[in-house]
Amino acid sequence: MTKDSKTAEQGKILREWARRHGIKDFFDIGRNGVCHAIFPEKGFVRPGFTIIMGDSHTCTHGAFGAFAAGVGTTDLEVGILKGVCAFHYPETIKIVLKGTLKPGVYAKDVILFIIKELTVNGATNKVIEFTGPVVDAMSMESRMTLCNMAIEAGGTCGVCYPDMTTVEYLWDFIKDEFNSKEEALAEYSKWISDEDASYDKVLEYDISDLEPMVTFGFKPDQVKPVSEMEGTKVDQVYIGSCTNGRIEDLRIAASILKGKKISDDVRGIVSPATPHIYSMALKEGIIEIFQDAGFCVTNPTCGACLGMSNGVLAEGEVAASTTNRNFNGRMGKGGMVHLMSPATAAATAIEGKITNSRLYKG
Repeated sequence: MTKDSKTAEQGKILREWARRHGIKDFFDIGRNGVCHAIFPEKGFVRPGFTIIMGDSHTCTHGAFGAFAAGVGTTDLEVGILKGVCAFHYPETIKIVLKGTLKPGVYAKDVILFIIKELTVNGATNKVIEFTGPVVDAMSMESRMTLCNMAIEAGGTCGVCYPDMTTVEYLWDFIKDEFNSKEEALAEYSKWISDEDASYDKVLEYDISDLEPMVTFGFKPDQVKPVSEMEGTKVDQVYIGSCTNGRIEDLRIAASILKGKKISDDVRGIVSPATPHIYSMALKEGIIEIFQDAGFCVTNPTCGACLGMSNGVLAEGEVAASTTNRNFNGRMGKGGMVHLMSPATAAATAIEGKITNSRLYKG
């Protein structure tokens, strides 16, 4: 929803443009949502697709084996008018994730660890290819979280190999195109890298001992284990965004919050990423759990993540957030943002200070 008259005017222009050109897939209020959550939900993303959008976290869609990148306004304009977009041929960094994640450790912790290792410039103008047993075991929601933050290491795109998990997620949208799921998998497997593919570098990590992670400072590569930040007071906890606003994320957070109350010193805000996710959370009793715990449940929005609305920080305030950027002033001028998983955020809301969740068995 619009936050001021200028934004309302922009919305008006877009509505009129969509109607004038007969664009049926225009998602207005009540049907809209965070773009990188609603596009996969609608089945718009497939292995092998090239996707451009005017937002840096477009790399989220690489979870499906697509090449997806955020572009500037000129490139986006040319893409809309001509259907083409030019890129410098990117090199690729292959990251092989081995081992098994401990209980209470999630994709958000994994990507924060990887950004710490690569640094914010470590993958500039490169594609990050995520593979290995840990990725193979992830849900599509978790893979989207992984790819979503490839940009925080400078990456053009993050990519996962399409597999049966991908096919299962897409099946309702593709079942008329294939005779079986196995046939779909065979078709999509052509988008898996060749065995003799050339890489800028190949990095292997055994993350069996990985702990829940959290950022400090104002850069996404400033990352520590939560255990080293325990006791850090927070004023606000935000659960949502294109990184961690999906039903999987809400279920995890709700499992920790059920029967609990958040600290009196904390404002808790949760924003399901799409109306469909909101509806699922409502049917499963998750919304009630959040509200009973003391959270404010908002409409789908990017608002607080970029300091636009629905949770902007005052100067000197600290937020524990499941979003993807902790830049200085990102969520409000003079505010500090600590990035973490939904599990850590829920536990932090209860304690009023950064803490590991009870789900973590370290």
